[in-house]
Amino acid sequence: MKAVQFHEVGGPEVLQYGDVELPTPAAGQVRVRVAASAFNAADNGMRAGFLPIPIVLPHIPGYDVSGTVDALGEGVRGLALGDAVIGFLPMELDGGAAEYVIAPAEALVHAPNSIQLADAAALPSVALTAWQALFDDGQLIAGQSVLIVGAGGVVGKYAIQLAKRAGVQVIATGSPRSIDAVRAAGADHVIDHTNTALLDVLDGQVDVLLNLAPIEPEQFATYVTAVRDGGVVVSTTAFMATPDDKTRNVRAATVFVQPNRTRLAEIVSLVDAGALTVEVTQRIPLAELPDLHMQAAAGPIAGKVIVLP
Repeated sequence: MKAVQFHEVGGPEVLQYGDVELPTPAAGQVRVRVAASAFNAADNGMRAGFLPIPIVLPHIPGYDVSGTVDALGEGVRGLALGDAVIGFLPMELDGGAAEYVIAPAEALVHAPNSIQLADAAALPSVALTAWQALFDDGQLIAGQSVLIVGAGGVVGKYAIQLAKRAGVQVIATGSPRSIDAVRAAGADHVIDHTNTALLDVLDGQVDVLLNLAPIEPEQFATYVTAVRDGGVVVSTTAFMATPDDKTRNVRAATVFVQPNRTRLAEIVSLVDAGALTVEVTQRIPLAELPDLHMQAAAGPIAGKVIVLP
């Protein structure tokens, strides 16, 4: 089968497109014929060697995947040959930047029926990140409020949609490039962070502050004043500490997305119910994945890119 893999960590030049052996599923595993994998910033970090995920070399990236069940290992229940599935695969194992991928059965759920199977690869880890940030770490409930800093990215727009569906008031920051999309996602109040001092325009405090942006630590620390006593500061920016305020019982949580089959199945149901819009910005062929890594090494990739074998 065709795949993109790297035998050593380093720059984008370590990625190689070519033939690798077709894998066989062991007990509890499924082989998936890949419809698409999704590119995530963490793929860039693992390839470069600065993200501490214990991968085994050679490694095939692409831990978000969609496709069709092609072969079943012993003991697999709930999945059948030909099923359309999506999954957030264990990041340390080979991913879906290939024609076929082996996945633990418990990592897969049935794919949404309302969108193209390939596009569904854009969903798993980013939607799970938004869910876990809001409700597992942030513990938001109906009637509360959240301030989402950096809401113009993919995770931010999922977070807005999920929070609004849960009855949470959403205040979100964005740039002129993303403000329309942030508003369309359902934010109650949108702040252009490029020309407005955030703390000057907030009307009262919020229950949860969710930071998705690479802001300066000093600026992040000042934003904690926007959180009510007993509230929560949640962040996905694991490269810097998430600030708290123990004097006011404001706690801090840093999100490291975790597989959750039940939650992913719920997210799929929301997509099919029309309550969650899946974003795909660009579709590229598998052979062009090294070029995409080259772009990512130079700066952040806007939107969501899926990779088609």
